[in-house]
Amino acid sequence: MRYFAAVAIAVVALSAPVRADEEKVPLEKVPKAVLETVKKRFPKAEVIGASKEKEKDKTVFEIELKEAGKTIDVTLTPEGAITTIEKQIEAKELPKAVTEALEKKYAKATFKTVEAVYSMKDGKEALDYYEVLLVTADKKTIEVEIFADGKIKEEEEKKTEK
Repeated sequence: MRYFAAVAIAVVALSAPVRADEEKVPLEKVPKAVLETVKKRFPKAEVIGASKEKEKDKTVFEIELKEAGKTIDVTLTPEGAITTIEKQIEAKELPKAVTEALEKKYAKATFKTVEAVYSMKDGKEALDYYEVLLVTADKKTIEVEIFADGKIKEEEEKKTEK
């Protein structure tokens, strides 16, 4: 459990890198409806940046926010409908089942970022899963999507970018 202190420091120091399929977009080029929705939903957050990507052949915008020192990524349609929200959280906020599953599979791993991922269902936010970026004991960077019950949804090794 000693990695929790390191996690807190790492989470503050690191922000999520832009994915290869994302294209950075100047804020003035983001559809007005997208920014209005984000500002309405997160009135105290500061807009940090925006990107555009294809998701299942549809264009979506991802708006990166900072609120109370934490990152929030909001994915929206060009019309301004929120599809997902990824909120940075502390590792200690993970459910016990998630922490135990990760410790069992990745003993001595260090958590770099931890996010709660919410999907919009019937106009309401619903927790979908957690996304944990961790570094294993053998220095591999792995992104793990894991449900609240500790069942792993998906794992992907991330190549370090130079």
